[in-house]
Amino acid sequence: MRRALVTGGASPIGAAICRALAREGCAVIVHAHANAAAAATLAAEIGGTATTFDIADAEATARACEALLEPGPIQVLVHNAGTHEDVPMAAMSEAQWRRVLAVSLDGFFHVARPLLLPMMGTRNGRILAMSSVSALMGNRGQANYAAAKAGLIGAVRALSLECAPRGVTVNAVAPGLIESPAIAAAVPPERVREIVPARRLGRPEEVAELVAFLCSDRAAYITGQTVSINGGMA
Repeated sequence: MRRALVTGGASPIGAAICRALAREGCAVIVHAHANAAAAATLAAEIGGTATTFDIADAEATARACEALLEPGPIQVLVHNAGTHEDVPMAAMSEAQWRRVLAVSLDGFFHVARPLLLPMMGTRNGRILAMSSVSALMGNRGQANYAAAKAGLIGAVRALSLECAPRGVTVNAVAPGLIESPAIAAAVPPERVREIVPARRLGRPEEVAELVAFLCSDRAAYITGQTVSINGGMA
């Protein structure tokens, strides 16, 4: 049974991914930072385990990954953890810029690096980074978020070249507007119909099915790619 770590696993999309990977037969480790109780509840539901650490903290992540690797390699990593602090760049503080990059981009490096060599040693691994439509199209007030998510796309492309000879694929998924409390509060239904050709929000389960496919043996020849799931947004 392959072990899978999902960062930000207690979020709406993260939870859907955890459930989808569990259905695929993975032993899922649900990561959280501030929402440890939700991660533990989800882990109990899917027969997995939970872990709590700050992915933006290099030392804390290194200690956590060392403990997670004690039972053996992790062969599936889904980096879903992220945050946003939306504000026009002219009014953005350095702290707001750095916090968003620290979780999405630095966090990917912090968690992926210690898992890489054990994963490559198995010659069968999957790394998936959750990017965003904002990385591809931009969005007002999200220069920090778009930069972080675009950085993941570059990291994925380069890392895929390093990992391909060892049977490890590295891809990114770029969701558009997906159902969540935050999206419901920020984007009214009429605006969704204006900007999404499919005229609706995506569902977390739809994103999770794509992620589960890319993490499966069925996707062994797909690597270095960014796959959009956004209802037809350009």
